[in-house]
Amino acid sequence: RGPSVSLSPPAIRVRPLTCTETRRGDRQVVHSLGDGTVHVSAARHDATFGFSAVFDVGASQEAVFEGSRMRQLVELAIDGFSCTVFAFGQTGSGKTYTLMGPPAQSERRPAAPGLLGLMQRSFACLLEQSRSRGADLALSASYLEIYNEQVRDLLNPGPPCALPLRWSKTRGFYVENQLSVDFESLEAITDLLQQGSQRRRTSAHTLNRHSSRSHALLTIHVCSRAVSACPALGTGGGWGSSKQGVLCFVDLAGSERVKETGSSGELSVEANNINRSLLALGHCISLLAKPRGKRTHIPYRDSKLTRLLARSLGGSGVTLMVACVSPSSRCLSETLSTLHYASRARRVTTRP
Repeated sequence: RGPSVSLSPPAIRVRPLTCTETRRGDRQVVHSLGDGTVHVSAARHDATFGFSAVFDVGASQEAVFEGSRMRQLVELAIDGFSCTVFAFGQTGSGKTYTLMGPPAQSERRPAAPGLLGLMQRSFACLLEQSRSRGADLALSASYLEIYNEQVRDLLNPGPPCALPLRWSKTRGFYVENQLSVDFESLEAITDLLQQGSQRRRTSAHTLNRHSSRSHALLTIHVCSRAVSACPALGTGGGWGSSKQGVLCFVDLAGSERVKETGSSGELSVEANNINRSLLALGHCISLLAKPRGKRTHIPYRDSKLTRLLARSLGGSGVTLMVACVSPSSRCLSETLSTLHYASRARRVTTRP
């Protein structure tokens, strides 16, 4: 265990105005001022926020990967640490694009290399690091979604069924009977990502044609064994120490106001469950942001999402939040909420 550190300071990504917003006459009210500062300027609202990095509307996917220090998280996972990156923000703010790139990718319709998200770039970096370090890496992946407070396995080809969420002193909260698949190549893990994403629940509404209706967690388990430089019993080499690391990507469903999205029926039920779990996550972050001596009980058990993120938020892991916001004047309230949310997360410390 190392010294106390903050969650990797949150990074902010401002997406461009959409064609619909431009035609409607929405104004851009969010601007990057440089040096990690973002300014919100609108009627009766004038606020400035500071973060580790702010990616404005013109930022490339590569710039977000390098500027958010995602490469360092991959290296820490290989070194045996538990690392998590999660994208947070209003529905339609660019979370899934930031993590995965354009929607509807497939083997026949791959995304252009420049549009690949944090996940694919991290996979490539992980395999590059494995080769350059001369380490023997055993890699496996699991992929699940939390839909209407039910945990579902996205890698299981059968019909979706709820999996039980358990607790143990050694593992913390974990999903029972979750499928874990070994992989050795970039093609294999990319294929797993695409297969699982196609099974994830999505729907269209007023603010987003590809709205995620669930929280999705892709977890890469990294077991590394370094090759010893010293000959072992005259054989010319031997195995060094073994390390167990984790790299988890969390694509949170977007917060939304039913009035704005026009949701009804099943969509409304989904929205209420999404907002309830995000509220529980925000409550945990607010309590974790308090000095250790003033903290009360952290209610991780309030939702399935906070149970599965308990170690990432307040335990022994290293966590990066990428907060995605819309610059549209129509989304001002949700944008301010996201920026305040990320500001609280800056004050959370863990012991990796």
